[in-house]
Formats: sequence, structure tokens, C-alpha cells
Amino acid sequence: MRTATISRQTAETKIEVTVNLDGTGTYDNQTGVGFFDHMLDQLARHSLIDMTIRAEGDYHIDDHHTVEDTGIALGQALVQALGDKTGIRRYGACLLPMDDALVRTALDLSARPFLIWNVPISAPKIGRFDTELVREFFQALSTHGGITLHIDMLHGFNAHHIAEATFKSVARALREAVETDPRKADAIPSTKGAL
Repeated sequence: MRTATISRQTAETKIEVTVNLDGTGTYDNQTGVGFFDHMLDQLARHSLIDMTIRAEGDYHIDDHHTVEDTGIALGQALVQALGDKTGIRRYGACLLPMDDALVRTALDLSARPFLIWNVPISAPKIGRFDTELVREFFQALSTHGGITLHIDMLHGFNAHHIAEATFKSVARALREAVETDPRKADAIPSTKGAL
């Protein structure tokens, strides 16, 4: 089973993340940040990665540390669950429409983290959620998951649609990348022999 549990505790947050890469997209995410929970649910459902996330943060300051540290822990859980990456497809891409929004994601589970972010979200908030935290989450996920991650918004004006399309697009690309390649299930997908 390609599963992992990561616990992370700092003076600012307490996070526990459990993932199953071979799941069906079930989720139970409770971070104390409503909109973020909704986005994490989308990430699980559309990647088919089972996720259980519990987070407590310094909400009296803002949601920044909770969102960022959840991205860190989730990235670490993905690395642990992938192991040496034998048999994975490694690459994934998705062009995802959601009403007015169209978001393109391409990623590589390369162990070389890099984020290219071209997702302008015009509204500063979605409800009480700071929209700049969408980028912070994916920066943390990319860095600690060892993911080369390119995300581009091609169209969109509704902030909720843009954010949700971003999470769904990354999820679909991640689903593709972590899947076992039936033609090379016994090999690491690199000429170097390691990722």
C-alpha cells in the first residue's frame, strides 16, 4: 500500500495528514478554514488520493500558517507514500474548465521542486479566505513534495471558480502522475535510475 501519515507541530500549527495514493478519493479534511477544506476535498476527490487532514492553527493571527503548513505536510506525505517512485507515470497534465475559469497544470514528480504560478486572482478574498494563500499552499506542496509544478490560468474572472479550477486541475494532473504505468511497473521513470 502506498500510504503515509505525517505529523507536524510548530509553535504556530499542529497538522496531521494521512494519504493513500491508491484510494478512491475519499476525504475527511478539517483545518478550521472552511474554504480551504472545500479546496482540499476537491484535491482528494479529483486525484483519487484518499486524504484525512487535521489542522489547528494560530487563527487569531490569520490563516496563513495553517494553509502553508498543511501544504508542507501534504507534500511530505506524498514523498513518503511514493517511496522510490518505482512504476509511476511521473508526469501529469490537465486542462480544466470550470464555468468562466480555465486552468492548465503540468507537473513532474521529479524531486526538483519548482513552481511557475500564472494565476491572477483579482479578488483579495473569497468569503473570509485570503486568495493569496492559494499560491502559498501550492508553493509549500511543490517544495516539500519535490514537484516541478506549472499552473497557468488561461481564462477566468470569478475568484471562487479560478481557485477551485486550480485545485481540480492540479488534482487531475497529480492523479495521472502517481498512477502505476502498466508498461513499466517495475522501473523508475528516469534514465538516471533514481528520482
